[in-house]
Amino acid sequence: MRQKRFVREIAEMKQRTILLSFVVAVIFFVLLVRLWHLQILSAEDYRNMSENNRLRFVPIAASRGAIMDRNGTVMVSNQPSFSLAVIPQEVKDKDALLDQLSSLLDLDRAELAERWAKSMGRAKYYPIVLASNISRDQVEIIEENRLRLPGVDIEMKPVREYKGGIIASHLLGYISEVSEDDLNSQGFSDYNPGDYVGKNGIERSFESELHGSDGGRQLEVDARGRVLRTISESNPVVGNSVVLTIDSTIQKKAEKAFGEQAGAAVAMDVNSGEILAFVSNPGFDPSLFSGKMPPDIWKSYLEDKRRPLENKALTGQYPPGSTFKIITALAGLENHKIDDDRTTVNCTGSYKVGTSTFKCWNKKGHGTTNLKKSLRESCDVFYYQVGGNVGVDHIAATAKKFMLGASLGIGLKNEKSGLIPTTEWKQKRFGKRWIYGETMPVAIGQGYVLMTPIQLASMISTVANEGTIYRPMLVKRIVDADGKTIKAFTPEKMGSTGISADKFKLIKQGLYAVVNEPGGTGGAARVGEIKIAGKTGTSQVVKLRDSKQGTPYQYRDHALFVAFAPYDNPQIAVAVVVEHGEHGGSAAAPIAGRIIQAWLDSKKPPQKTPMPQSDDDEEEEDGQQTKEDVTVKGTND
Repeated sequence: MRQKRFVREIAEMKQRTILLSFVVAVIFFVLLVRLWHLQILSAEDYRNMSENNRLRFVPIAASRGAIMDRNGTVMVSNQPSFSLAVIPQEVKDKDALLDQLSSLLDLDRAELAERWAKSMGRAKYYPIVLASNISRDQVEIIEENRLRLPGVDIEMKPVREYKGGIIASHLLGYISEVSEDDLNSQGFSDYNPGDYVGKNGIERSFESELHGSDGGRQLEVDARGRVLRTISESNPVVGNSVVLTIDSTIQKKAEKAFGEQAGAAVAMDVNSGEILAFVSNPGFDPSLFSGKMPPDIWKSYLEDKRRPLENKALTGQYPPGSTFKIITALAGLENHKIDDDRTTVNCTGSYKVGTSTFKCWNKKGHGTTNLKKSLRESCDVFYYQVGGNVGVDHIAATAKKFMLGASLGIGLKNEKSGLIPTTEWKQKRFGKRWIYGETMPVAIGQGYVLMTPIQLASMISTVANEGTIYRPMLVKRIVDADGKTIKAFTPEKMGSTGISADKFKLIKQGLYAVVNEPGGTGGAARVGEIKIAGKTGTSQVVKLRDSKQGTPYQYRDHALFVAFAPYDNPQIAVAVVVEHGEHGGSAAAPIAGRIIQAWLDSKKPPQKTPMPQSDDDEEEEDGQQTKEDVTVKGTND
């Protein structure tokens, strides 16, 4: 009996020993797994956490490269600005800190919280920018309350200084803080929240060159955030500078010539395609976009009927009006519908096609009219007949020899292509066949035809050099911080019209008469002794209106003028569009004359600069009769 009890106790002891051994084994296994997880799987995370507890990174923003004009005059440089930053690892109570900052600095708390949330994926010792471009008063408040604001720091970053204010604002563009969409896009891996990036114009198109590379210092700090030592340091690399083809003096005078009028102008070197002036009026203040735009100014921009935020030279698409008669005339010559000045049309003031009447701007008519006279006096009836004889597709074919109807690749984002209609285009666009009468307005640059100011400048430049089409150039070269050229841009020939020189000479003789002969519609463009050739144009905004009542601004016709000079040795081409300026000869031609005068002044030694030209330029324009309501009206250029 005693033996059985002993055997049972031995068996129970063995079971307890086995159970205890199993429990111990499980515990050790769990410990080993945990140890393996800590030391192997999570070693890197914990190492980073350890580093974060004692390290702080202080970024040093790189200065953006400058933007200069063709003569080396700085148009855009940098000036220091202050940003409010916070290091998350040193903040124990985020909500309390944001409340303090909002109250002390009069900042939007919701915006501060949003910026914090967007930056939380980064290392805790890397500063988060909560507010950019803060004022010096706000900086002083932060310094006075620094002991109450743990983790808060002030960063100094360079922001843009636009030397001319609003001058060339649409061309130069502006910078603002990099957006979340930008950060998630390709090419922005080196950017951080709070960095600045080009958003428009040259600033955007040449962002990769201008931006530079940020540097920084990695510091060791104690538990109170005091700096113990510098562990590593990298210097920022200044961005490269961009040298434009623009002449800032011509640009400034061109913008001044517009006054309060809205519109655009492009001046181009006819033998290289270099843009000498690129105007969209009115302008805007690009420096305001690097901070928080004042609500009243933003409202004024949005409510201004002249649309100051629109780059009219790049995206404005206008009916070219009578400036397009150059294309129609060349189409007539190319298709043997015009035989130099021997081909004549009797203009009685109107032209009848079926039941439609197409009127000339001169309701009395121009009488017997040849090619030269048709250009000089801008006779609509002449081009109605030529256009009808040639046909819309042949007019379009000639326009496309000038590469119209497509963007010219000027190098800025969002360039528009304009429109040159054809019978095929209408069938695809509207599902309807082309009607013969629709060719009449196309022949005088109305109807479906649309062109941008850049295209107008390219067209007249191609006429001036008798057939060579250059790609419009805005940048001459890229230089580094030492002024060494990294990349130079050379003129690019896009193609040739293939039109013979003798046909261009016929057109140029007519354009010379426009400005220099009695009866010419462009006499207001004359400048001193230099011989200018050009063509006026007026394009309708609406077809029908009550001519007896005052026409509201938004319904007035656009005024256009294209020109080149000197006539015997063309060097500069100019295209001007004055929105709702009504008559090309009186509104646009004087502006072109002032731009050409500015170009002439730039060629003279500084000490011989002539006195500024009076604003009271002589304006000549024949027959400014009131237009009548017709199916399609001729335009008084």
